Amino acid sequence: MLIKVLMLLVFFGSMVGIGLYCRRNATDVNGFVLGGRSVGPWLTAFAYGTSYFSAVIFVGYAGQFGWKFGIAATWVGLGNAVIGSLLAWAVLGRRTRIMTQHLSSATMPEFFARRFDSQSLKLIASVVIFIFLIPYTASLYNGLSRLFEMAFGIPYFWCVLAMSVLTAVYVIAGGYMATAINDFIQGIIMIVGIIAVIAAVLGKNGGFIGSLNGLAAVSDEAVSSTPGIFNSFFGPDPLGLLGVVILTSLGTWGLPQMVGKFYAIKSEGDIHKGTIISTVFAIIVAGGCYFLGGFGRLFTGDPAIQYNAGGAIVYDSIVPAMLSNLPEILIAVVIILVLSASMSTLSSLVLTSSSTMTLDLIKGRVVKKMDEKRQLLTMRVLIVVFIAISAIIAIIQVNSPVAFIAQAMGVSWGAMAGAFLAPFLYGLYWKRTTKVACWINILFSSIFMTVDMLSNLGVFSVKLGLLQSPINAGAFCMLLGLVIVPVISVITKAPDKAKVDSAFSCYDKYVTVRQREALADDK
Repeated sequence: MLIKVLMLLVFFGSMVGIGLYCRRNATDVNGFVLGGRSVGPWLTAFAYGTSYFSAVIFVGYAGQFGWKFGIAATWVGLGNAVIGSLLAWAVLGRRTRIMTQHLSSATMPEFFARRFDSQSLKLIASVVIFIFLIPYTASLYNGLSRLFEMAFGIPYFWCVLAMSVLTAVYVIAGGYMATAINDFIQGIIMIVGIIAVIAAVLGKNGGFIGSLNGLAAVSDEAVSSTPGIFNSFFGPDPLGLLGVVILTSLGTWGLPQMVGKFYAIKSEGDIHKGTIISTVFAIIVAGGCYFLGGFGRLFTGDPAIQYNAGGAIVYDSIVPAMLSNLPEILIAVVIILVLSASMSTLSSLVLTSSSTMTLDLIKGRVVKKMDEKRQLLTMRVLIVVFIAISAIIAIIQVNSPVAFIAQAMGVSWGAMAGAFLAPFLYGLYWKRTTKVACWINILFSSIFMTVDMLSNLGVFSVKLGLLQSPINAGAFCMLLGLVIVPVISVITKAPDKAKVDSAFSCYDKYVTVRQREALADDK
């Protein structure tokens, strides 16, 4: 216990210290929200990765999908690395950095407003972000607090309160730069931690081969009658597995807290380095989490695994049960690992939400004239408000019979990624994209995911078949958006040519580079 407490104190002290140190970089809006657009590849890549992977992945998704798909759940982590990191950086990275700076936009709604010349689009995007980031944030508290209860016996309420206060302190003090530096430190902890935990958990079941053999012997007639299905290549439900891969991988392309990392990167070379670093990070962390969760069924008889009133397993209890009998020093590592993952994601979410509310909703609408000082103050106040709301939801929801962590994240990701992925992607690449198409897509995804969520919560009954699952519904909204936007754009009035050409002119600008980046004979 002394070791665990000391490690926590060092961790918390470092986070707060970095936040206070970075106050000098958070004296204006550009510095507070984007770090002055001068963040290097390592900090940006780790900020991207740690915002991507949190307690939601480690506790909720790894537990639930490892249980459902067995070792095949590893595909989800690999999809996160290839689609959610490598391709996201390659397709969106430099174009996002160039056009957002050209349009002087610091948030995704602000990008929509200036790219499509539509303040109403900015307003609806801001509302969607604020509403749907809340359930995602609440799910972070839930996953982390379950591990704290297992390791320290601390009541759930106090875990939520401590995490809320500490995150608020360093984000309010240092803004984006404090978040980025802390993300780098937290990312290193996550890499070391996940490798150590995998080795320890597999060691409890005879190593890698012994664990695979044990998984091959597991059977569940309710899932599949095929022998050894849980250590097979694609598991018992390949189609369901594909839906999870799409939601958790392609979804990052439309999430404002993820895309926002590209706004702040410093240079072209940093984008190339960041792509490699981010991909390797995802392979280790995401691949490792889902790989670990794939062995969850080996712990079926563990007394730490919980069941709800209907007799169904509580997925959020699986990973804590897998870790409950590890040596104390490894328990301490796990706590710091999940704390790192959760606080880095939480800081990114609250910074995104507060900046969106301030710059896109309040400034110029509620408050007509708002100088830099008032904008910064408003963002800091909203960080507190946003953290408080999500914490209250997490506390109220803790005894819910639903698989809350995965459910909340599925709704949040599905709504935002479904609403924004296609408009943002086409907005960067295709001049013919219209604001009407973006409006329709945002409304469709938001309404569909809201109906899906309320139906699952029992507010009313709607039969959606495979789309009843928030995971499948979110993947459906994202893929359909890639069709809705171009089809509606073609049949609606073309945007003003002069304004569109002005937005895209940033890509045609000539720049002078060093010879190590281009041969002297190149034009």
